[in-house]
Amino acid sequence: MRLEKLQQQVLELPISDRWQLVQSVLASIQQETLSLSVSNPTINSLTNLAPWTQNLIGVIQLGTEDPTETYVDFLEEKYN
Repeated sequence: MRLEKLQQQVLELPISDRWQLVQSVLASIQQETLSLSVSNPTINSLTNLAPWTQNLIGVIQLGTEDPTETYVDFLEEKYN
């Protein structure tokens, strides 16, 4: 099934069903993130963080862009 079709079908569900789906998908993502942290020593060293902070692990995905280049582009756009 294609993502677009799945999104369309989900949006046709009643809101209570969509909330249930969101909670289910979030639980799945958290479980996968937790299993990744067990196998990743860098993430294991983050166990000293507050629980709410630990829940954010894996949420932000950094792109392959060069941050310096992105910032330079931002500055050029801002000041031109």
